[in-house]
Amino acid sequence: MVRPSYVLGGRGMEVVQDEKSLKFYLEAAVEISPERPILVDRFLDNAIEAEADAIADGTDAFVPAVMEHIELAGIHSGDSACVIPPVSIAPKHIETIREYTRKIAIELNVIGLMNMQYAIFENTVYVLEANPRASRTVPLVSKVCNISMARIAMQVMLGKRIADLELKHRTIPHYGIKEAVFPFNMFPEVDPILGPEMRSTGEVLGISHSYGRSFFKAQEAIQVSLPLEGAVLFTIADRDKSAALEAVRLFKELGFKIMTTEGTHYYLEERGIENTPLRKLGYGRPDLVDAIKNETINLLVNTPSGRKSTQDSSNIRKAAIKYKVPYITTTAAAVAAAKGIAARRDGVPQVRSLQEYHAKMR
Repeated sequence: MVRPSYVLGGRGMEVVQDEKSLKFYLEAAVEISPERPILVDRFLDNAIEAEADAIADGTDAFVPAVMEHIELAGIHSGDSACVIPPVSIAPKHIETIREYTRKIAIELNVIGLMNMQYAIFENTVYVLEANPRASRTVPLVSKVCNISMARIAMQVMLGKRIADLELKHRTIPHYGIKEAVFPFNMFPEVDPILGPEMRSTGEVLGISHSYGRSFFKAQEAIQVSLPLEGAVLFTIADRDKSAALEAVRLFKELGFKIMTTEGTHYYLEERGIENTPLRKLGYGRPDLVDAIKNETINLLVNTPSGRKSTQDSSNIRKAAIKYKVPYITTTAAAVAAAKGIAARRDGVPQVRSLQEYHAKMR
């Protein structure tokens, strides 16, 4: 992971895979000098990312919930969908995250709100960053967990202690999913790849008693209509093929037709999964873009490869935006989408107020 030392957040940050990619990044970077160096961090490939917001009084801290990112580490937290409570993080790691957050807040003498980001890699929790400030996730945590974090943080800043506020952890029987809103439909020439640099312009929250249904509702809120039937096109980078198997099998079980590019076709065929290959761009017609244009494809699952992905992959994603075909660029989101579609098929969700969800918390 490389980034300029003189910028904040994810701006200018990039994951480089090899020496060639690093040289390209350094040639494109500006204002490099001994006083303004490029920072290099180890990137934890295929790590689960999580974050936690805390209210601290300088000597103690309270962490209402741990959020699990649906996209793996490497996607800016503002662009990544996340779920409360976590769906795949082990309880011991959740406790570790709570304890790390509490200890760091106390050590930094934070009074008010703090946000922590973590990566879980090979059964170990790593601290990514600590931000002693309010985060964009505070309103979401407040709604899902039924706790007015901003109000309580203000009380603490005015002198109250955590111990006096009678805060306690409560079981959350529902799921809240934050999803990012992207402006790519307004910029048709921009490749909608997600990465360390933030690209979203807003966010929504979907709540339901089912993880899949809450994901489906979040997609509806950002005006992405996941198909309930039809064909899914999988064009998967080599490094993501094994991770894509679960999504392929879920869509297969739902009765979707699985369509693929050449490399993905052979990978699935070797594992006994029936699929229909499509021609790559420049290898005859109809090709991938034709299939999208002709409404043969109802959902695109395309994961990038290399530094910025190949030109073919870029054209496929742009075509999906142009012809309003829902697209997904990570395997984790593809799994969530399949679960969402399965839940939605069970029936139209009922409208419930936040108070109805909160009433069932213990």
